[in-house]
Amino acid sequence: MSETPFNPFSGLDLLSSSVVLLDEALAICYLNPAAENLLAGSSKALAGKPLSGIAAWSPTLQKALDSALDQGWSYTGQNIELRRADGETLRLNCTVNPTEVPGARLLLELWPIDQQLKASREEQLIAQQQANRELIRNLAHEIKNPLGGIRGAAQLLEHELNNPGLREYTQIIIKEADRLQDLMQRLLSPHRVMQPAPVNIHEILERVRSLLTAEFPQQLTVRRDYDTSLPDLVGDREQLIQAILNLARNAAQAILSQGTAGGEIVLRTRAARQVTLVKRRHRLALEIQVVDNGPGIADDIRERMFYPLVSGREGGSGLGLTLVQSFIQQHQGTIDCESRPGYTCFTLRMPLAANGAR
Repeated sequence: MSETPFNPFSGLDLLSSSVVLLDEALAICYLNPAAENLLAGSSKALAGKPLSGIAAWSPTLQKALDSALDQGWSYTGQNIELRRADGETLRLNCTVNPTEVPGARLLLELWPIDQQLKASREEQLIAQQQANRELIRNLAHEIKNPLGGIRGAAQLLEHELNNPGLREYTQIIIKEADRLQDLMQRLLSPHRVMQPAPVNIHEILERVRSLLTAEFPQQLTVRRDYDTSLPDLVGDREQLIQAILNLARNAAQAILSQGTAGGEIVLRTRAARQVTLVKRRHRLALEIQVVDNGPGIADDIRERMFYPLVSGREGGSGLGLTLVQSFIQQHQGTIDCESRPGYTCFTLRMPLAANGAR
């Protein structure tokens, strides 16, 4: 059995930042996967080619490259403009360092600014959600006991009333207390432990589709757009069904709130390559999109829609999207949303780690 050739740069392959090794003529020696994605080319195809033939950059970066070659100076730059051969312009933070790697003189490390901002937002959102959940749980504890007292007092009052007409009011108190107690219990209930196993995402989506069409049989169309070549995902089947069903049901209810015909929901799957999820770089990830042509998400709740008890629908509990985010985070994934009138798309991304994707 032949041995796998030793790769001296394998430690750079898993970095989320883009790493380019250059020789003394500023020709490419090596690109890690993130740099391949950034420069839109493979390391094998671009090796030996001058970097200037693949991308154009500002004079400031050129001066830094020259200084690193001539003087051995390192350089750190912010908001550097780099224009690829295909015409796309990128804004990057970068460092340039001399290196003693055989055959290479410079190590160029690049971070797209939008990618850094996205990672920072994800980190802040996760911390904020954890704080919000803890706050809500504490409030639920404080509210639950008085609710029991209110309900009990209403029952005692009802037994003392001789006028049956007045009992209608005590029944309202009792029913509303029960409704609030149920909500508090849902907030306090711990999530069950994940039960990961290989699952076919399209079987899960078909389950969601059947539930959706049974609940809204004539009001909307549910369309499939699947990449059937995707491998199985290691995940919790029930959590994934609940997460996607929450998104799809929200979409259906938003469409029906318009009261117009032609409502459509699209369930889409794709492979995502070289993505960073929760600070980890993955060569392959699963991407699921739930798209609808409803009215869109109101601007005043868009930044808060994953917070507990925030709902854009009258009578909504505001827990659906919170549960979706929690379940996807437990799968080491992320959730993003793009919304405008007539188009809302929730995108879930989860690593396909069981298939050697990391």
